[in-house]
Amino acid sequence: MTCAVDLVRALQVQADACAELGSPMYADLLHRCATDVSAGGVVLGVLAGHQDDSGPSALGLRLMGSVHRLVLEGRAGDLAAYYASVGGTWDADAGWIAFLALLARDGDAVREWLDRPPQTNEVGRSAALYGGLLHLPRDLPVRLVEIGASAGLNLRPDRFGYIDDQGRRFGDLAAELVLDHAFTGRQLQSWPELEVVQRLGSDVRPVDPATEHGRLVLTAYVWPDQAARLHRLRIAFEAAARTPAEVRRQDAVTFLDDIRLEDGTTTVLWHSVMWQYLSVDDQAAVASRIVELGAEATLQRRFAHLRSEPARRMLDSPHEFLVTVTTWPGGEERVIGATVGHGLPTTWL
Repeated sequence: MTCAVDLVRALQVQADACAELGSPMYADLLHRCATDVSAGGVVLGVLAGHQDDSGPSALGLRLMGSVHRLVLEGRAGDLAAYYASVGGTWDADAGWIAFLALLARDGDAVREWLDRPPQTNEVGRSAALYGGLLHLPRDLPVRLVEIGASAGLNLRPDRFGYIDDQGRRFGDLAAELVLDHAFTGRQLQSWPELEVVQRLGSDVRPVDPATEHGRLVLTAYVWPDQAARLHRLRIAFEAAARTPAEVRRQDAVTFLDDIRLEDGTTTVLWHSVMWQYLSVDDQAAVASRIVELGAEATLQRRFAHLRSEPARRMLDSPHEFLVTVTTWPGGEERVIGATVGHGLPTTWL
């Protein structure tokens, strides 16, 4: 009984988060899923074996992503009529009936993806990354290193365009993917000469955006009633095809053990909304390795740890998506901005 209560609460919390982040469709579906679980219905049967999954594992989003995958593959029957990502229109009552029917009919297919972490690889978060790069010393080219990189789409931030709330443009002036209203708050100074000389990431389940399956995975985890995000993702696929990046199949600890600073560059370690998926031991190991790399930094071999993760400014403050940078030599840590779950806008402090 306790497990079911915890599961109901986790689904309700995820529903509230979806409502706050602009997906009324998923907010409605997840609230209804919570009610169904409480009643011992079809949803509880599909989620059997996952009742003890922690809140940060985002079981609700894993369920939504698995169902969306079936919709995108044309395997969801009547449910497709309610998904905007394939041309449908959401209807709360009729959509819920079709959703339950799919779970009852194809529960095994839905369960196939419940062990997958959500991998949206949200390119809106490049706003926080690119703006963060503009806070670094500008005397050296950048090596960009990312943990939890998924498909590595955010390893191409300099290939996107950004427009702030004053209409100023940053990034690649010829970019097809332009993130509008990307920056608010303190005005940033552009860096036209920014040069990224290496793009390297790791993920325990890397996704190849050049393949049909990889694009399906990434699209499935975008919320179907958020057309702008789907549009950004599809354009980012083309940007990825033009700009190579390497994403290794490695966990964060093993990957960072292999990373070395290089003379004549600033190595920038970046991650966004992935820290929660690391175990406590892995978080400690990554933090220790970051300190080691910082100790090796010099003025000609710089190191920066740039991240956008849920955090608190003070112990009694609410959680925010803070953009924080620590630079070496020196190890100075600064909170430079605050963003939102999908990156737009990012407000510079």
